[in-house]
Amino acid sequence: MRPLKIGIVGGSLAGLFSAILLQMDGHDVTVYERSARGLAGRGAGLVGQSDLFKVLRAIGCEHVARIGVVARERIYFDENGDVAERIATPQTQISWDYLYSTVASKLHPQTYIVDNAVTGVEQQDKRASLTFSDGRSESFDLVLGADGLASIVRGAVNQDTTNRFAGYVAWRGLIPEGDLPVGASILLDRFAFYITRGIQVLGYLVPGPNGEMEPGSRRYNWVWYRPVPMSDLADVFTGKSGKLYEYSLPKGELSSDRRMALVEDAKAVLPLPFALAIEAEPHPFIQGIFDYTSKRLVSKHVALIGDAAFVVRPHTAMGVAKAAGDALALRAAFARSENLEVALAEYERERLAVGNEIALYGQRLGARAL
Repeated sequence: MRPLKIGIVGGSLAGLFSAILLQMDGHDVTVYERSARGLAGRGAGLVGQSDLFKVLRAIGCEHVARIGVVARERIYFDENGDVAERIATPQTQISWDYLYSTVASKLHPQTYIVDNAVTGVEQQDKRASLTFSDGRSESFDLVLGADGLASIVRGAVNQDTTNRFAGYVAWRGLIPEGDLPVGASILLDRFAFYITRGIQVLGYLVPGPNGEMEPGSRRYNWVWYRPVPMSDLADVFTGKSGKLYEYSLPKGELSSDRRMALVEDAKAVLPLPFALAIEAEPHPFIQGIFDYTSKRLVSKHVALIGDAAFVVRPHTAMGVAKAAGDALALRAAFARSENLEVALAEYERERLAVGNEIALYGQRLGARAL
């Protein structure tokens, strides 16, 4: 395909993967990220999947897949806090922030523009235009929406752009390994779970922020899924500053009273190792669990990738892998056709089915315990 001028809205991993692959193929790509400092340091840990490894090989970052902590087994606690089951299924957990910073280093300089919030997308006959918060606009051969859960670009492709609350949230923490109390040491080097009706908590080690894998330099990542009535959601997402957030409560916004209530709840209902891990996190944050499934992924000069296309629940551990698969599929479609409309249609046929399948899988997993 002839070189295209492409604007990518959102500096997520979906946006970075697509930008790097398309730049490698000669396209003129610019990534616009709404936050002032980019997304480095926003994530915790993730489990690698095949599409992630494929995209890392394609962009020359295959070594990142080797920077991980191996959990040698899965353990499941019972209600008494004893280990009820052990399963020898070794897997590697990767550091999200190390992955992100390494991938971002592959992007051409000056093509990742922060503090550029897109406020509108408009399609013309031969181009698509982006309008920015400062009032300026710019046109492109193709606009990619990689702007996640709060996507602005969705509306250029789908009439229904609403994220639907799943009825629960994920409380999360990421602490230095050395801060994990001795009573929680059984959690180290294992993927640990406690699952019963209304409760699902899990945790695992990830590398340090710069990819450190030595014992003592790693971090412990825990996630506690908790039901929340829709009527309480605004209170859950209101920070100690008084600001109401739409989809989450970021690190640093939880009041000390709410943190202590979380710790007391953990001590009352969770196995002791998890309760201790939760108590060791001084600044927990909250991720709302939402569902969104696109009816379409493309229009004439716009395409959706990553969470802008499908919001999949974190139980699947496939969000980043799905973003990688989207980027790879888009690149492959471009390589097979000289016609943009034909290439976008091929991309949609492949990834619409995949996105629906992963989204439904996540919903089933969530329904089992919550």
